[in-house]
Amino acid sequence: MKKIKIFATGGTIAGSGAAGKSAAYEAGHVDIEKLLQDLPDLGEIAQVSMEQICNKDSNDLTLSDWLLLAKKLNQAALESDLDGFVITHGTDTLEETAYFLNLVFKSEKPLVLTGAMRPATATSADGPMNLYQAIALAAHPDSVGQGVIALFSDNIFSSRDIRKTSNFKIDAFQHNDFACIGYMRDEIPYFYTRSFKKHTVATPFDVSALTALPKVEIVSYYVGADPAVLDHYLYREKVDGIVIAGSGSGNYAKAWKIKLEALAAVNIPIVRASRVSGIVLPAVTMDVATTICANTLTPQKARILLMLALTKTHQIDAIKAMFQEY
Repeated sequence: MKKIKIFATGGTIAGSGAAGKSAAYEAGHVDIEKLLQDLPDLGEIAQVSMEQICNKDSNDLTLSDWLLLAKKLNQAALESDLDGFVITHGTDTLEETAYFLNLVFKSEKPLVLTGAMRPATATSADGPMNLYQAIALAAHPDSVGQGVIALFSDNIFSSRDIRKTSNFKIDAFQHNDFACIGYMRDEIPYFYTRSFKKHTVATPFDVSALTALPKVEIVSYYVGADPAVLDHYLYREKVDGIVIAGSGSGNYAKAWKIKLEALAAVNIPIVRASRVSGIVLPAVTMDVATTICANTLTPQKARILLMLALTKTHQIDAIKAMFQEY
């Protein structure tokens, strides 16, 4: 019998509201022990232990929470009698936590994130099935070495490419652009592909001694966006890096490039990402001296990689290589 440890962080899966209702509720209200009581026949697929890390709406998670979670997971992964891990998490920022852990979790043991779109008190709550399948997935030998993965509505997602695309559908995460790597049928996973980007034990990122992460901010471009917003980071608030959530293939107005050149002059790394799906590649008309292209990463995930990259190097070419590898 495989031994799986659950780390609970809260979210809608632990939400509580009016009986039967799904729209109005308080996230992070029900503890993990109560959630597990609702799962039938759990003992047939795994021996489960649990730890409540926090019980929050995922929008309230902090970088300190991430570091704590990563350290606890890496410590637990050293225990020979544990075979895999599950994290219960709110859906709003699940994709960010999953990608962060994909870069800093130092084990090939399965690590699966899951959550829910309906609170635990709703009629036909989706949390119990997602949690049941996540535990089954973490206990399955085919999950070993897959990196950090996510389970939602019978779909198995790579943490690098998962993306929430609906704020009300039960099937809330994106299937396209590489994210879905397999499917669950009850407790059995069926993998059809895998992420070929480096992850977990193949990355150089070590958070074991870190108490904070470099400060990286995301700035959104839209029609009429005032380039003076970049002056804030040039003259007022010190940052270690900036991600531009540009239009199309990471585009922005010519007036923005003038401001970005000033930031590049003081050696602030700038990642050019896009607010839409696709690939951001080098562009002569857009790039400045310290530009790093986000490749297929969303602005949020580009921020995570830049933060971790800056714990290892400030060389732009080296960081560019990381955006191709991870």
